[in-house]
Amino acid sequence: MKVDANYRFIAAAQEVTARIAQRQQALAMYVTLVVSLLAALVALHPGDRVSSLPVEWLVLGFPVASICLACLNYKTERALTNLRSFMSTLERLDNAHEELPSYNTDPRWSQNANNARRFHDYASAILVGAGNLIAIAAVSKIYPDRVSGLSPIMWLTSAVAVACVLSLLLNPRLSYRP
Repeated sequence: MKVDANYRFIAAAQEVTARIAQRQQALAMYVTLVVSLLAALVALHPGDRVSSLPVEWLVLGFPVASICLACLNYKTERALTNLRSFMSTLERLDNAHEELPSYNTDPRWSQNANNARRFHDYASAILVGAGNLIAIAAVSKIYPDRVSGLSPIMWLTSAVAVACVLSLLLNPRLSYRP
């Protein structure tokens, strides 16, 4: 027995909603992780234990979190594009898109959705840039003797932050287009 196109469309629409929710959850996890790492850097303020603090390892958490957020955003955008392409195909069955409004087939609707979703990418890019910048500033101020501005860890953190910000800003180019 065949599954009606309406049921397939409903299932795809529910999947789109789930993917958008996952994208929001990934952003919330990123913020939580960055704030936790910053709190750990401050809590481990040097005292008598300066030589035993794992500052370098904590600093590496910032680029790792940034890479994860960029990858999760990429994955979600690809999944949304695939789902919306599928839904557009269903909307065009029997030329239904010529008689009914079609969210995924009519560029007026799909472009508006892409433009609105772009703000998520901007917010993510700002958070990644600011989170890494705050981390670099905090580490440089709290642990100046352990992590100089020229250390490989600081350069790695900076380079990964810039790459992730660029990736997040370019993510909208992957958005679905009818």
